[in-house]
Amino acid sequence: MNKLKIFKNGVTTENPILVQQVGMCATLAITTSLMNGIGMGVAVIAVLTGSNIVISALRKFIPDEVRIPAFIIVIAAFTTIIDLLMHAYTFELYKALGVFIPLIVVNCIILARAEAFASKNSVMDSIIDGLGMGVGYLVAMILLSSAREILGNGTILGLRILPEAYEPMMMAIQPPGAFILLGLLIGIVNYLSRRKKA
Repeated sequence: MNKLKIFKNGVTTENPILVQQVGMCATLAITTSLMNGIGMGVAVIAVLTGSNIVISALRKFIPDEVRIPAFIIVIAAFTTIIDLLMHAYTFELYKALGVFIPLIVVNCIILARAEAFASKNSVMDSIIDGLGMGVGYLVAMILLSSAREILGNGTILGLRILPEAYEPMMMAIQPPGAFILLGLLIGIVNYLSRRKKA
């Protein structure tokens, strides 16, 4: 399989958030600031790529009857490693993301890629798939969290970019704002996709 096509598939064609619309819980909850979005995106890239490598390497040894529990154990191991590393080295971000780091274990993006791709393809293809899907997730998180932080606070990464006179749209950093902005992003992606096909 073409490596570039596999990577591009995760970033654009089958973007987990903007196209497949999976893994929405953390997406809507923690994207109130760009730093949170980047932190969660990087954590998902690490867990997704690591678990894809192990699952692909062991795919011929895992019996079909226990494949889902085996996948979850592998994903849980990588999630625990990321959780502990963030707790040790990026404590403020760890506190901001809270329970959503351990919840990566049940993120349907990761389990879906393990089942649909890593369990059926080579290790190298699985690495590229994990990176592509992870980067696609990160791009969507950056877009959504940037929009929410700019509109809700007038800042980006804590730095003021809109004039002091700007009246923040508090709804943008609240749950309804997350739904509205994500819906707009998905609408833009759908429009561009249809226009490209036409």
